[in-house]
Amino acid sequence: MSASTWDAAQYLRFEGERLRPAIDLIGRIPHAAPKRVVDLGCGAGNALPALAARFPDAMVTGVDGSAAMLAKAAATGFATAQADIATWAPAEPVDVLFSNAALQWLGDHDTLFSRLLSGIAPGGVLAVQMPSMHAAPLRAQQDRIAGDGPWAATLSRVTSAPPILTPGDYYDLLTPRVATLDLWITEYVHVLRGEDPVVQWAMGTSLRPYLDALQGAERDGFLDAYRAAMRAAYPPQADGVVLLPFRRLFILATLP
Repeated sequence: MSASTWDAAQYLRFEGERLRPAIDLIGRIPHAAPKRVVDLGCGAGNALPALAARFPDAMVTGVDGSAAMLAKAAATGFATAQADIATWAPAEPVDVLFSNAALQWLGDHDTLFSRLLSGIAPGGVLAVQMPSMHAAPLRAQQDRIAGDGPWAATLSRVTSAPPILTPGDYYDLLTPRVATLDLWITEYVHVLRGEDPVVQWAMGTSLRPYLDALQGAERDGFLDAYRAAMRAAYPPQADGVVLLPFRRLFILATLP
């Protein structure tokens, strides 16, 4: 996904829900006193204050490819750097390499994770959280609708985030390189309010590549079809709120 397509305001409509997994991961990072902490794919920087609070003696830096997102992140008062997270490497090894809901946008995780580990200091920690939602209606319906309508030709080469690997795949990939490895999956149930809140959620992340490729009637028609699918998949509760179950994979790896 091109960094230029990110809409920081749309993404931050659900800032609390998106930050919660980051807080959960930060609380479990097993490093006593890191000096250099990097948030790779920091987005709007909403996890930077939490990282600084957890590691008050560390230099915390946010790295992201989106100028729009980094403009928001810079307002937090922390150091930031614009870089393509697919190729980024630190100038010197970092003690904690943290990434919340960013690496799922990148392919070839075998190569990616090996490269990320090479930028971590001895005894350092890789802390990653990624959505595991490819089979859920939120994501699966995007692909189905993209290929089933008058916009299909326009979207024939457009894709969103690819499926991540299985926990077993990450286990096999990481265990030869690390001293300890902790893997877990959490399914959050987000309580969403407002008009078509699941669509609004997706418009801040996984739906963006499709919307960016469409214009006019095609864009409106695609969105209408997706709205109908989301209303059917995630019907409102008696009081009008919509519950969005959202699965996320967590990885904590400590280097020797």
